[in-house]
Amino acid sequence: MAKRTGLYAGTFDPLTVGHIDIIERAIKLVDELVIGVAVNIDKGPLFSLDERVAMVARGMKSIEKKNGVVITVKPFDSLLMRFAEEVEADVIIRGLRAVSDFEYEFQMVGMNRALNRDIETVFLMADARYQSIASKLVKEIARLGGDISSFVPSHVAAALTKKFRR
Repeated sequence: MAKRTGLYAGTFDPLTVGHIDIIERAIKLVDELVIGVAVNIDKGPLFSLDERVAMVARGMKSIEKKNGVVITVKPFDSLLMRFAEEVEADVIIRGLRAVSDFEYEFQMVGMNRALNRDIETVFLMADARYQSIASKLVKEIARLGGDISSFVPSHVAAALTKKFRR
């Protein structure tokens, strides 16, 4: 049987426990998972691309070790489908938190299928514990001095605290 490669892409500004939940569930579906960290200057990321790649990579070490899987973290600045082709992905993994996510993702799937019908998209619903967690809200809480420890890994919480230290 051929190796199945999955791609989970996002801005990861910052990586949250919701992202990690999707990653831990996605690795059950594929032999190898590529995590694509998007440049996406339109979102005005707080962390640089290098910082985000490093934070995600650090967060994956224990998951790889615990599950015996290969997780590769790569930056990209291209169409998602072009990047999926580059990393030879068979499937794109997308996380959904709410109905509003679905509407946007549904449109994206249609466009991606027009670009490459051979790469499937799989949606994983966020665990109920993580449905309200959004990177944007985590940054806002951190900026205002709130406790973010239950929303992000400890190394990410430290990086956010450092960014917003007054």
